[in-house]
Amino acid sequence: MQKTLLEKFYKYIHIDTQSDPESKSYPSTKKQFDLAQVLAQELKDLGLEDAHVDEHCYVMATLPANTNQDIPPIGFLAHMDTAPDMAGKNIKPNIVEEYNGEDILLNPEKDMYLKVSDFPELKNYLGQTLITTDGTTLLGADDKAGIAEIMTAVEYLAKNPQIKHGPIKIAFTPDEEIGKGVDHFDVKKFGARYAYTLDGGQLGELEFENFNAAFAMVSVQGRNVHPGMAKSKMINSMLVASEFNDLLPVFDRPEYTENYEGFFHLIKFDGTVEASTLQYIIRDHDLQKFESRKKLIEEVTSFINKKYGEGTISLEVKDQYYNMRQKVESVYHIVEIAGQAMRELGIEPNIKPIRGGTDGARLSYMGLPCPNLFTGGHNFHGKYEFIPLESMEKATKVILKIIELYT
Repeated sequence: MQKTLLEKFYKYIHIDTQSDPESKSYPSTKKQFDLAQVLAQELKDLGLEDAHVDEHCYVMATLPANTNQDIPPIGFLAHMDTAPDMAGKNIKPNIVEEYNGEDILLNPEKDMYLKVSDFPELKNYLGQTLITTDGTTLLGADDKAGIAEIMTAVEYLAKNPQIKHGPIKIAFTPDEEIGKGVDHFDVKKFGARYAYTLDGGQLGELEFENFNAAFAMVSVQGRNVHPGMAKSKMINSMLVASEFNDLLPVFDRPEYTENYEGFFHLIKFDGTVEASTLQYIIRDHDLQKFESRKKLIEEVTSFINKKYGEGTISLEVKDQYYNMRQKVESVYHIVEIAGQAMRELGIEPNIKPIRGGTDGARLSYMGLPCPNLFTGGHNFHGKYEFIPLESMEKATKVILKIIELYT
């Protein structure tokens, strides 16, 4: 199984699928179709006759039931795009066999290391096979590890028809990294009653909670006057924007929060004396606190406008997604089954909130309850990304065990 996983993972990460948050098209980059077509063909080759890619770059397929038992259709999903944060093409992965617990040299030309002092979790993988970057790109384990794990599980079932199972629904989505992964996803067409995304991190992660999320655009209108004649006339929009940011709670920023603590995160600041813009993401697991955060940013806007004049600041707040816990709790057995699958394989489930979102969060609100399972990866979206091959194998076995338990 490890050989199959490694071959598939290598194949997928070498196909550039980086999404583009500035794009107005869907999917945001046409190159995501390159991987979609490869996956659809592989599924067809395994005998999944309905495998196809639609006009929105969704790959869907069904492994039909091979038993007369009344088993609900179960889905497994992963996303094809990689994050815009760092280069996702010309990936040159390193393989470290029988990891010895020491710092890993990623790139001798740049004298770049994956250091145990920075990433002490490396010590958890002594003797295992680690796949790392070469220090110049991300690896793409988010989420091509998830794709490889799902595809390996499907191949295993297709080649071992003596293993009885119900209908297995497979989907791969584009643009998850820019929050648009299921904008056009047809839940009814997909046909699963319950599903799992393979988009988590290290071994054992099992998640059914995520942030409530909103995006805020703050536009500041200043007044530009020649600085030699500016007294009592100039309003420097950049300074007003800085004042706006200073009125938000300092310790409610990502760098000071963890677990269930929410935040305001300034993600972009553009400005001149005449006009400036601030872009924020607002996050909280608790819906009431989430609403309070949105109210606070409105109150800060009102205060600034009273101080400098109405229209100095305009605010646009848009909800992005919500905490899937509200939709999963009523069918909590799907979380329990995943936890049981892990325990039967000797993996201790690490149930924790996602400090972010997944396609599964939005799918849960579209009528498809969808917890998230680990892929095994670490340090996503950057040059220090790595994944143990053994964790990928265990993720694949968790998929197979979940299917067995439903059967």
